[in-house]
Amino acid sequence: MARYQVKTLPPPYLRRVWIPDDATHDRDAYPFCLPLFREGGFELAFDRPVTIVAGENGVGKSTLLEGIAVLAGFDESGGGPGYRAVDNARAAEIGGGSVARSLKASWLPKVGGGWFFRAESFFSVARYLDEVGSPSADFLSHSHGEGFIRFFEERCARPGLFIFDEPESALSPTRQFDFLKLLKRMEAGGRTQVVIVTHSPIIMAHPGAGLLRMTRHGLEPVALQDTEHFRIMRQFVNDPGGMVEAMTEG
Repeated sequence: MARYQVKTLPPPYLRRVWIPDDATHDRDAYPFCLPLFREGGFELAFDRPVTIVAGENGVGKSTLLEGIAVLAGFDESGGGPGYRAVDNARAAEIGGGSVARSLKASWLPKVGGGWFFRAESFFSVARYLDEVGSPSADFLSHSHGEGFIRFFEERCARPGLFIFDEPESALSPTRQFDFLKLLKRMEAGGRTQVVIVTHSPIIMAHPGAGLLRMTRHGLEPVALQDTEHFRIMRQFVNDPGGMVEAMTEG
């Protein structure tokens, strides 16, 4: 009798997210009032295992990321599938959950594992893991940055979709390279897809990643050297005193 082997398709698993033309939402309310969503035709395609999104504050990066996470089955406050580490019932801020209700997704195949990491809710998620008795938790007994790295190494060694919102927030430059080592291992395993929003030129430099620049009007591919983050850092390294003086005048 012939034996058939089931082949696992390589990432990316989430191939595309978009807002259909007939989506029903209030275009004057946040976040749909942002030109990114309001001008119509929003679409984001993923063609690589690692996608990195850069952009200034206030353009909607985290809101979009939350929307994708909720669409993929995560809570908008972070965690793994099915985790509800933060009670959002009385939250005043409208986030990615509203975006998820208008988003559509294309998967090949649909995956159920992974993690949504948000720096601002890290301690709530870590405390939740402690309270439910996770044997590998105890992330709160480390420094902020060390807790991040230990958390990444523990939780990101599994297959699935991993979404990181500003993972560099507690990491020194050296530790950011440790994060890149982790990304390299995840990519080499061939069973994970990663989507990252970051302000770090170090993380943006991950080899082979799809780097996108997000503005209020949309997303576009960009070279590392053409990002505002890299240009400012290069100017600072070339002339720290002059750069600080020029940027703090007035």
